[in-house]
Amino acid sequence: MVKIEGSHNKLTIEEIKQFEIDNGVKLTEKYTEFLLKWNGGYPKESIFTISDKMGKSVLNVFNGIGEMYDNLEKVIDIYEYRLAKGFIPIADDPAGNVICLGTEEPFYDKIYFWDHEQEPEDPDDMSNMYFLANDIDEFLDNLYEDTEE
Repeated sequence: MVKIEGSHNKLTIEEIKQFEIDNGVKLTEKYTEFLLKWNGGYPKESIFTISDKMGKSVLNVFNGIGEMYDNLEKVIDIYEYRLAKGFIPIADDPAGNVICLGTEEPFYDKIYFWDHEQEPEDPDDMSNMYFLANDIDEFLDNLYEDTEE
């Protein structure tokens, strides 16, 4: 299991429910558990594979809820009209791409990589999105450290 460093203040389930109401989003059960445990932060193992064609990327930081620089609510606002409907940006990489969580069917619970350099005019065109994992737990399990130095 991945270790997250620099996680933010602990959350309560009530704070997460209020966040959902305030942002008109229903977070998945597994992502809610992730927020309760970590509330964002920097993963020790941070490399992930996007696809065979796209190669690898590095997860910079997971967004959290509350007073912090990587505030999930602010990041949702930034990408509101840029991401396909039913996705929220839960993390980013150093190049300005985001890791997204599906919050609506048929992508509910799934994790995707959103490539800003291939951003289409129509946000619902998912041609710049790459499937990473079936849920946050699988995504975390797939993170690894760079052993090539």
